[in-house]
Amino acid sequence: MKTQYILIIAILLAFFTSPVMAGTKYMSGSPDLTATISGINEFSQGKDATITVIVQNKGLNDIKIIQSTLASPTDQPNTAKLTTVSLGSGPAPLVIKSDPQMVGDIVGGAAIPVPFIARISSDAPPGEYMLPLELNYTYLDNAEQVGSDSMIYHYRQKTETFQLPVKIKPLVTLEVLTVEPEHLNAGNDGYLNLIIKNKGFENGKNAVIKIVRDSSSPVVPVDSSVFIGDFPPNSTVTTRYKVTVTKDAGAKTYPVNMIVVYENRDGDTVTSDPVTVGVPVGGKVDLTIISEPITVYPGTSGVFSIEYENTGAATIYSAQARISTLDPFTSTDDVAFLGDLKPGDHATAHFQLSVDKAATKKEYGLDSEIRYRDALDATHISDTMKVKINVINRSGIGLVVSNPILVTIIIAGVIGVLYYAFIYRKKNKGQ
Repeated sequence: MKTQYILIIAILLAFFTSPVMAGTKYMSGSPDLTATISGINEFSQGKDATITVIVQNKGLNDIKIIQSTLASPTDQPNTAKLTTVSLGSGPAPLVIKSDPQMVGDIVGGAAIPVPFIARISSDAPPGEYMLPLELNYTYLDNAEQVGSDSMIYHYRQKTETFQLPVKIKPLVTLEVLTVEPEHLNAGNDGYLNLIIKNKGFENGKNAVIKIVRDSSSPVVPVDSSVFIGDFPPNSTVTTRYKVTVTKDAGAKTYPVNMIVVYENRDGDTVTSDPVTVGVPVGGKVDLTIISEPITVYPGTSGVFSIEYENTGAATIYSAQARISTLDPFTSTDDVAFLGDLKPGDHATAHFQLSVDKAATKKEYGLDSEIRYRDALDATHISDTMKVKINVINRSGIGLVVSNPILVTIIIAGVIGVLYYAFIYRKKNKGQ
């Protein structure tokens, strides 16, 4: 029974005499920051890269005193407060585009990722470079207790610099040295001749240089790939591509893109960034009828001449003109050979046309077009042109000659006059 009473008394004493909250005092400890690059630290020439830095605080509080008479400080000495992280480029051929970043407090044992955006120079020599990383922070150096409920904090500022290694890997980089169009005119096929240099630092194996249409450019590749094999740094190759130019193109320069697909030194297949080049395009083939309108009479037929001019910017070959007849016209020969026409050349076509005698007197328009070949022997048909034909009534002697009744009367009259003259002369000789 005595043991039970003693236990009850102890519990009551513990209940009525609650302990005073103990305070903590740290005798040693400070932040211990480290910085490393997260993930792969190898980047490519001429590209934007995100360099993610991991800032870790390994600082420990070695000695801690706990007493009821001590007040606990708000901050711990191993916390890096108000931390600012700054990344520089150092000797590396890149530009850090991100400003210094405030990451706040980093407590002991914590790690914070800090991303930085960098732009790698397009002509950056490959290799390993060291980027300086600067950490600026404040930490609690000492907390002095005044009385039982006041504290005086003593902080220190500290700056630390780390060197972070990054690698710039070599690439094949295209540089187009010359652009020579061949027979490139609006609406035609032609060739694009290029001299291309590898201005990068990588030896591309099994390289294929491709031409790619740029957005809505009227220059459209037909044969888009050229295999060149090994493509070492500073070497040049000559490539030739067949392209077509849409009819809506004007006489100006249009963009196309060039890329190279190759195997790098690690055996990986790499596709380069596109390089845009300008391609000069000539004006389209344009043909015009320059002869005067044809005048015909109802019920007649004959050979009529129509003159054409090449008013475009390219030579056409083996040109043939054709005319399409409609009522009241018919033709037994509606195709004429014109031959080759350079820009500014003229050629005349001859067509056999007949006009119905019941034709309405007015102006008609017959369709005419020219079939031709371009410099690459592709066949084209020109835009449709109008041949103007005026059907009119005869007048004067033409009206008389075209009327069979009048012609019969006139012939009869002429015969009568001649007969009368013959009889008259014969009588005069008899006298």
